[in-house]
Amino acid sequence: MALEALKNNRKIVGTKQTMKAIEKQNVKLVFIAMDAEEKIIAPLETLCEEKKIQVEKVETMHALGKACGIEVGTASACLLD
Repeated sequence: MALEALKNNRKIVGTKQTMKAIEKQNVKLVFIAMDAEEKIIAPLETLCEEKKIQVEKVETMHALGKACGIEVGTASACLLD
């Protein structure tokens, strides 16, 4: 699924909020910026692996933020079911 899906679908932006959504099991795809700090995204990557949620890597935090319709970068975001 392409990054453009974030524009028109239900989404959550930010690592803490994404992790909360995963715990509630209503996430179908997680986007993670490759330039985000490892200590921030490592727990998210582990959780996605445990819950068998697909992860799509995005080149930069800025590109991910822009795809989410915000002016700042974000380390992660997710699409909701």
